[in-house]
Amino acid sequence: MKSKSYAALAAAAALGAILGSGSPTARAEAATGLALAQQENCMSCHSVTRQFMGPALHDVATRYADHEDAAVYLKRKILDGSAGVWGVVPMPANTQLTPDQAATLATWILTLK
Repeated sequence: MKSKSYAALAAAAALGAILGSGSPTARAEAATGLALAQQENCMSCHSVTRQFMGPALHDVATRYADHEDAAVYLKRKILDGSAGVWGVVPMPANTQLTPDQAATLATWILTLK
């Protein structure tokens, strides 16, 4: 339990550093995205700023920042999972998420670039 609390604090600190002094709306959306990622165990394999079992979410945002359909693409990857895009460890499908939750996560991830 202690390590999970530390991971949550580290993720929040990293997110704060990335967003800086963004607008109150941006900060609220970021907090919502981070809370959802923690609640749905995304942070078990991902970190905001460092590679863990999966890629850093910042790296995902950077890779897809210029893609026109990035939010739709990431939403689909979150829901269906994928393999071979970021290495040999596959990302399982997240069947517990609704399409709206996956869209919220995808949109939040793209703010982390």
